[in-house]
Amino acid sequence: MTAFSRRGFLKSTAIGGSSLLLTGTRASGRILGASDRLRVAVAGVNGRGGSHIGGFLEQDNIEIAYLIDPDQNVLNSALSGLEKKVKGRFTTKGLADVRKALEDPNLDAISIATPNHWHSLMTIWAAQAGKNVYVEKPMSHDVGEGRIAVAAQEKYGVVIQHGTQNRSNAQIAGLHEAIQAGKFGKLKISYGYCCKQRGSIGFKPISDPPANLDWDLWRGPAMVDQFHGNYVHYNWHWFWKTGNGDLNNQGTHQLDIARWALDKDLTHPVRVMAIGGRFQWNDQGETPNTMMGIAEYPNGQQVFFNVRNVAYDKYETQVENEYYFEDGGKIVRGKYYPAGSSVGEKVDVPDGKVTPGGNWGAFTTACREGKPELANGNVYDAHYGCVLGHLMNNSYRLGKKVPFNSKAGQFGDNKDAAEHFLKLHEIMRGGVGVPENGAEYVVGPWLTFDPKTEMHTGEFAAEANALLKDQNRTGYEIPTLAKV
Repeated sequence: MTAFSRRGFLKSTAIGGSSLLLTGTRASGRILGASDRLRVAVAGVNGRGGSHIGGFLEQDNIEIAYLIDPDQNVLNSALSGLEKKVKGRFTTKGLADVRKALEDPNLDAISIATPNHWHSLMTIWAAQAGKNVYVEKPMSHDVGEGRIAVAAQEKYGVVIQHGTQNRSNAQIAGLHEAIQAGKFGKLKISYGYCCKQRGSIGFKPISDPPANLDWDLWRGPAMVDQFHGNYVHYNWHWFWKTGNGDLNNQGTHQLDIARWALDKDLTHPVRVMAIGGRFQWNDQGETPNTMMGIAEYPNGQQVFFNVRNVAYDKYETQVENEYYFEDGGKIVRGKYYPAGSSVGEKVDVPDGKVTPGGNWGAFTTACREGKPELANGNVYDAHYGCVLGHLMNNSYRLGKKVPFNSKAGQFGDNKDAAEHFLKLHEIMRGGVGVPENGAEYVVGPWLTFDPKTEMHTGEFAAEANALLKDQNRTGYEIPTLAKV
């Protein structure tokens, strides 16, 4: 395997400003001008898909040609709501199977807001059909399928934009440009938080799927045999075969921001580990509700990440990012604190470079101009950010249970990691009330990763590499690199 190069991507796509949609291939597509109507399909319309519909309706000259969902009740409701909004400006067809929409030669783009296990396969199928793609985070459910999605973009030249809306934020872009230019000194740790209250999902028994749900299509590539009510329509997030936990759910946004601030030439980390657990709830879910992940990059920079979902008195929501510098300075909640100072000064930097128009405007611009590099959050940004989360999750999944106490972490001589873990531990012990030595952490091993081959090496390599690519159900297989 070879690494993917952001520089090579930009070079190969910036061809004289001309359209990048290939001609004479399966990726031909329509050549669009700025005034041409863009015909899009929205796949997955129960939750986030509603925001996709609303976002496209705010753009000029957009036709939502298809709404796609395997739940007939959800689909009917979305179609009815859309008809009331557009008042006859266009007619939208409802489908259960995305493949039927991709057969339409006049369809320009698809936006994907399905469960995570469908994201990459729909992206790949769409690219093969010459359709541009807006795909919700995370673009991939595992490392291997994300790599194939990148290969599909490279081969077919379509626009792929990731649903990380912060990539369209010029203020964040400007902050990261300033950090990378050394305005605050050398960045040491880029820290993300996904700390928002969630609750137990309880237990739901195995049963027949409801008549309104096409269970085969809902499962798609996921190796799930039996239906239970906690899969549909949201709690699939908390099962490994369909979701990625909050680390690569809400956390994908803050993971992406954290990685975005690192030195520009970095792709993947070289070492990762995670510690956490699913405390208090005693339910059917599999993914952790409490977690600290650590990733180390070839240049020594680190990403820390914190998930904290269990409610308690005076719970503090933290969906944010912090930056720590080698000289001891830090940026926390929009203020820069010089080394040794408890007084912060507001960070004031110029806006950075993004394609204007917000996430939906940037995507439609990239589609109309046929320029994948105009996407705010392109396929490379998506892949590198998602892999960061997948590797942390995989360390957790290979972890062993140890007593819940302040000595549970295995951080070696990483004093920063130990310090931040102790902050998390004190919240769980003193705030949530998890009993010291009366519960257990799951402590994941340090996993070594080769950014070029996208494979693990060293200790635990066999176990970790087995988690890089899920098995897929027959008829819904992710293609190999040779067949993409």
